[in-house]
Formats: sequence, structure tokens, C-alpha cells
Amino acid sequence: MTPLGAEIRDLIAAEGPIPVSRYMALCLGHPRYGYYMTRDPIGLAGDFVTAPEISQMFGELVGLWAAQAWIDLGRPAPFALVELGPGRGTLMADALRAAKVAPGFLEAAAVHLVETSPVLRERQHATLAAPPAALGGGVHWHAQLDAVPDLPLIALANEFFDALPVRQMVRDRGAWRERLVGLDDAGALAFGLSPEADPSISDPSFAWDAPEGAVLEIAAAGAAVMRALAGRIVSAGGAALAIDYGHARTGFADTLQAIRRHAFADPLVDPGEADVTAHVDFAQLAVAAQGAGARVFGPVTQGAFLRALGIEPRARALAARASARQSEEIGAALVRLTGDRDADMGVLFKALAVAHPRLSACAGFTRDEGPC
Repeated sequence: MTPLGAEIRDLIAAEGPIPVSRYMALCLGHPRYGYYMTRDPIGLAGDFVTAPEISQMFGELVGLWAAQAWIDLGRPAPFALVELGPGRGTLMADALRAAKVAPGFLEAAAVHLVETSPVLRERQHATLAAPPAALGGGVHWHAQLDAVPDLPLIALANEFFDALPVRQMVRDRGAWRERLVGLDDAGALAFGLSPEADPSISDPSFAWDAPEGAVLEIAAAGAAVMRALAGRIVSAGGAALAIDYGHARTGFADTLQAIRRHAFADPLVDPGEADVTAHVDFAQLAVAAQGAGARVFGPVTQGAFLRALGIEPRARALAARASARQSEEIGAALVRLTGDRDADMGVLFKALAVAHPRLSACAGFTRDEGPC
């Protein structure tokens, strides 16, 4: 058993079974043994690959989105360009390079990276060691969003919300009971249910004809971050873009998963050694943002979003200056980012924008489109 697994086992033995949400939080963020505290998990040598690492086109288009949002908001100066969970810093580096086409954008911007992993912070420092000379406010790091200065902001969150803990409620004998992580007879980690029904799942909005065994995931942590982000956007001005894998409408599904060495793993085996996540419920994020008074655009599929921003002509322009091998790699990256089969990133991943109420349009989204 891993050191974190032993610690969780001792915790359960002393206090009793813990909610899935607490288990996720420990797996990913334990200060000593948490997955993100101890490694750089991104890339072929790690456990998974993110869109910015697949192609520069992704970060460039996100940068153009940010520049257009800044223009639409009236070119606020100064403003905070925020990224939540910035990985290796690749997306921000590509975004800054592309956004320089908007006169005044870099000069007005201060980059604020919200990151809890000391290992990834080091990678980000290396990637952004030489930011564009025109960048007016420099590059800054924070552990929490609330540490970012109170300025108009444009926020980016790529594969951030999927790593926030979710509660799992299971329909059992006509009631909703919380899924817990406990110990089996052999002392191994195992799933179980709370013996008591959860009274918080009694609102009529949850009164669907749920079948026995149905799983409802409640993204309380993600909703809290979105409410805080939207609240700042409404009060100070700004916009935010969230891109992640997930579903556009709330439904019943057990999406808890673990990824290790680019393959699915058992989330209860070797805690702290795998990326434990859940699919993002974009409907819950939208409700949280709207509850704070923000305007919401989407969600739309990642493929539709990137095509609307011009990824296809960008790919052609890059290929025109590339070698035959590089051109083939650009084409493969385009397909990988925008593929239209159900399991492709272009469909599985969604994009959601949140903006100040006065913003009536948003790049990459049409005004009248609803959930995809």
C-alpha cells in the first residue's frame, strides 16, 4: 500500500468511512503524498497529455479568445490574465504569443497563475522565464483565486474543474445515500453507502424517476469556485473560459476515474499514484455562474469552439511553412483536438464561457446557442 493509502486506511479506521469528495481531495492534494504535490504528470513520460501539449494551436486560439474578450469588455487597463491549474505553463506561453496581435493587450495585462503544486510551479517558472517584453504587469503565482488582485479579469481554466472533488449520491431503496470510501473485511479500501439518507437531496429539482443504483454527482467544489469567479467578473468586469471533459446536462452517471500511465486504473488502488478525477457537469457550473449574476455562453463541444475560432485555417498556415513530417503532425493534432466521434476530444471536451452581463456576444459561441 502507498504511504497515502496507509494514511487513509488509518484515518478510516479511526473516524469511519469518508465521502468520495474527501477521498479525491486527499488523493490529489494531500500536502505530502498528494498526486499533484509530488510530480509533473503531463506528457508521454507521465500519465496523461493535455490539449496545450498536443499542439501550439490550442493555446494560440485561447489567447486570441482572451484578446477578443478584452476588446469586447472595453480594453480595461490594468487587468488580470488568470489561469487556474496552468499545468506546465504551455497554454499561457502560447496564449501570450498569439495575443500580442491585439494592440495594448500585453501592456495592460498582469499574468496570475493559480497553482497548488510545487512541482508544476517550477515547470511554469521555467516555461515563462522570459515572458514577452511588452507584458505590463509581470507573472505572479497564487495558491488560491482569492489572492489574485481585485482587477477586471480574464480567466482561463483548461482541465481544471475535473480535478475538483465531487460528492456521489446513490439511489438506494428509494432514497439518496452518499457513497463513501471505507474498509472491507481484509482492510482494503472499498466503496460503500451511508446508512442514512441525505436530506439535502430532497429538493423537487432532484425528484426525477431515478432507477435503483443511479449515481448523481454533485460538484460542490467546482460550483463554489465558479460562483467566486463569476462574482468577481460581475463586480469588477471580465470573462472566463472553461474547457474540460464532461457533459452539458446534469444526469445520472458514475464518472469517477483514475488515469495512470495513459490508461484507466482502479481509483481505490495506490492512492496518490494516479490522477483521480470526475467528468465536469457544465450545467452545474452554468447554474453557479448565473446565480452570481454572470452571463453564460455554451457549453459547446471543443471541436465546434476551436473551429469557430479558426483552427482549420491556422493549421493550414502552419502546414504551409512546415516540412512534410511536421505537416503530417499538424494534421494529426488537428484531428485529435477536433475529432467528431463520441470518444474524441472534440466531442468529449466542452467549452463554457462566463462573462459580465453587458457582454452580449462571445468569440467561439453564437448568442442563441444552448447546451450542445
